[in-house]
Amino acid sequence: MQLYRGLPVLTNQSDFPTRLVGILGLDEEGSVAEYQRLAHEAIDEILAAGRLPIVVGGTGLYLRAALADLELPPPPGAGQRERLEELYDRIGGEGAHALLAERDPLAAAAVHPNDRRRVVRALELAEAGSSLRPDENRLWTEHTRYPTLIVGLELPREELLRRIEARTRRMFQRGVEAEVQAALAGPVSSTAREMHGLREVAEVPREEAIDALIVLTRRYAAYQRKWMRRIPGLVTVTATRSPDEVADDILALARGG
Repeated sequence: MQLYRGLPVLTNQSDFPTRLVGILGLDEEGSVAEYQRLAHEAIDEILAAGRLPIVVGGTGLYLRAALADLELPPPPGAGQRERLEELYDRIGGEGAHALLAERDPLAAAAVHPNDRRRVVRALELAEAGSSLRPDENRLWTEHTRYPTLIVGLELPREELLRRIEARTRRMFQRGVEAEVQAALAGPVSSTAREMHGLREVAEVPREEAIDALIVLTRRYAAYQRKWMRRIPGLVTVTATRSPDEVADDILALARGG
């Protein structure tokens, strides 16, 4: 979601110059396939200049798309996602899931009927002759386009939860409510509407929104921790120290120390 402009506080965008951050308008649809193309171009350009690209993120699929050559289907056609979202809302989660089971049984087995976004995405892929399931299977291969050091920052669970709560409260101190209201005053694509916290910040009172976003982020962090441990060749670095100390450790690993 850091691809989008207009919501830097909600999406926790860096204050430092970073490639592929804030490059999409909120009215534009995002796709892994387009991100992969842009990420490969950026990495190749940096390497050609004799510098070292540092890829920081993110969701598992997007990270692997930046580092590897994933065979990804094209983004949905004009109006396709809206049509399938309307279908899901009209026939309900169970009905849409049953339709998915007819078209792609493996994807249906991996997606809960109540997960509207993933059911709709799986139906999109089925219509394109692809499947949600193969992409997930390829996510854990060891192949990368270039020799790559993959580092995971490791925190004790209690410290991670403390940081999540502190960051969430800082977001509201930095004006995330005004930021969200300004963003929603214009058109917002179906992809951008999936941002964590967008609905909560816009629709519920501040304290309730803070609590809801903390819970949402904790759940996502638990998922990310499980995902991180499945990455082949991952090296973990303890992140309870200062950022400078963590960076020194990572540089030592990159230099073969």
